[in-house]
Amino acid sequence: MSGKGTFQPDSDVHITYEDQQKINKFARLNAKWEDLKEETKNKENDLKNLEEACEEIALLDDDENIPYLVGEVFIYQNKDTTEQCLEDAKKSTENEISDLKSQAGKVKDLMDELKSHLYGKFGSHINLEADDEE
Repeated sequence: MSGKGTFQPDSDVHITYEDQQKINKFARLNAKWEDLKEETKNKENDLKNLEEACEEIALLDDDENIPYLVGEVFIYQNKDTTEQCLEDAKKSTENEISDLKSQAGKVKDLMDELKSHLYGKFGSHINLEADDEE
């Protein structure tokens, strides 16, 4: 027998029930982290749109009524009221972004702990890195 083609796939790696639970937990946390990143990105786009709306409203006359979307209905209000509504919406969106980033940080910390443990135990026999890691 020659040494060629005698590959023995992971014959020395034994996965316990606890290890599998940690791998599953890592996968769930990774999915949650991706969702939080996507939601943060969407909220940042919303914030950008609110800022652009504020800039556009600043160019209008003071006595002009502005349609403002509330739920599924547009209401007409004066410039000052609309500016205040937009500022309130911006503050709310900034707070939501901050909360999402905080949640994502906590999830990432948990993932790093699990990743450290799993790589320590399985070394190169496990891959926990995303293909498009930023």
